[in-house]
Amino acid sequence: MTIMNQVLVVEDEDVIRNALKRLLERHNYKVSEAVSVKESIEKFDIDGFDVIISDLRLPGAPGTDLIKTTTTPVLIMTSYSSIRSAIDSMKMGAVDYIAKPFEHSEIIETVAKIIRENGKEDKVGANNEGQEPPVEGMIGSCPQMMELFRRIRKVAQTNSTALINGESGTGKELVARAIHNLSSRKDQHMISVNCAAIPENLIESELFGHEKGAFAGAIETRTGLIETANESTLFLDEIAELSLEAQARLLRVLQENEIRRVGSVQSKKVDVRLVAATHRDLKQLTIDGHFREDLYYRINVMTLLIPPLRERGNDLLELADSILHRTCNRLKKAMMQFSDGASRTIINYEWPGNVRELENAIERAVVLAEGNEIKEELLAMDSKADQKVLPTGQQPVSIETKELSLEDYFQRFVLEHQESMNETQLAKKLGISRKCLWERRQRFGIPRKKKNLA
Repeated sequence: MTIMNQVLVVEDEDVIRNALKRLLERHNYKVSEAVSVKESIEKFDIDGFDVIISDLRLPGAPGTDLIKTTTTPVLIMTSYSSIRSAIDSMKMGAVDYIAKPFEHSEIIETVAKIIRENGKEDKVGANNEGQEPPVEGMIGSCPQMMELFRRIRKVAQTNSTALINGESGTGKELVARAIHNLSSRKDQHMISVNCAAIPENLIESELFGHEKGAFAGAIETRTGLIETANESTLFLDEIAELSLEAQARLLRVLQENEIRRVGSVQSKKVDVRLVAATHRDLKQLTIDGHFREDLYYRINVMTLLIPPLRERGNDLLELADSILHRTCNRLKKAMMQFSDGASRTIINYEWPGNVRELENAIERAVVLAEGNEIKEELLAMDSKADQKVLPTGQQPVSIETKELSLEDYFQRFVLEHQESMNETQLAKKLGISRKCLWERRQRFGIPRKKKNLA
C-alpha cells in the first residue's frame, strides 16, 4: 500500500488555504488544515506530519510558535518578505521560508526538497509511484499531462526526430523547448521556425540559405536556419504548411545529414536534431497528396500528443492561477484572485484557443479589474461562446455581406478566393498582415491550399 506524505497547512485566509490544499492534493499529498497555532495543536498530532506550512502572522500566536512544539519541519509563509522576518524565522528554527505571493512550482519544489532532506523520501509525495515529475516550466497533473511529461523525458534522451501534435494554442513550442533543454544539446541555442509565417517564395531560402546571385534580390550569401541550428535543435512549427518542394529538400537533410544552399552545387554536412509540430492530421494530408509520405515517416519517429485544455480537468484552475500570478507580476499590478463565479466559468468554458486564449482572457481581465478580484464578467466568455467556427472546408451560408460579422466575412472571403489568390494577395485584400492571416486561419480551422508537384 502506498503511503502519502502528510502536510498540515496553517493559514487563516480561506482563499490561500483552500488553494494550497488543492495544489498539494493534485501532487498527491494528504493535506490537513487549521486556521491558527492553537487549532493545530488541539486538533492534530502535529509530530505526525511530514511538513507544516504555516503563515507567519496568525490570529492569537505567530506561526513560528509551532516550531517550539514539534519536531516536524516548519515552512513559514509571509506576506512581509523582508530580510529581517525571514532571518528571524530561520533563527527560531524554521526549515525554510517562502514569500507571498508565490509560484505554485516554488511551493511544490520546496516541500519536496524538505521531505527529501529530512529522510522521508521513501514515502510518495510529489512523485507518485510510476509517475514522472512535471517538466520544468510546464504545469499539469492530469493523466494525459503526466504521460506527456514521461514521453518528453524519454524522447529528450535520444537523437531521434520528434513530432508534436496538438491543437493551436496548446503550447507545442514549450514542449519542443523542454525536449531541447533536457537533451545533450541544451548548451546550444534552439532555432525555432514558424513555417506558416514565412512567405512561400522565401521559405527555402530561409531554411537552407542561398548563394549570392541565386535569384533576384540575393545580393549576398546567406546562411539558412538549418545550418544555423548545427549541433543544436531545429523546431519547425506548423510543418504541414511547407510547400512540397521545401518538403523534398528537408527530406534530403534528414536522410543525408547535409544541406545545399539555393543556387549552390556544394553540399555541407550538418548535425541537427529536428523537432516538428502541427495541429493538422499529417496522415490524412499524405493521403490527399499535400504532404510527402516519405517525409511523414521520417518525422513520425517519436510522437507526442498535447491534450487540449478542455480535457485537462483540474489542471485548468491550477494553470489559470499560475497565469494570473505571472500576469500580475508582469503588468506590475497587485496580486489578484478569481471569484467563485470566474472559477466556474473557467472550468465550464470549452477554450477552443487553448492556453493562448486563456492567457489573453486573463491578461484582459487583469487590465480591466479595479479591485483585487477577477469577476466572471471580466473574462467575457459569453461573447466568445457566441462565435461560430465553421468546420474545415465547409462553405458559409450564402447571406448578404452587410449581414456578416467580421469573423464570418473573413471565413467567406478566404474560402472563396484562396484558389485564385496566394497568401500575400489575400492578406492585402483583407487589409491585414500575412502573420495575422495565418493566425486567423488557425483560429477558424481553415487550412492553406497546397500546390501539387507537376
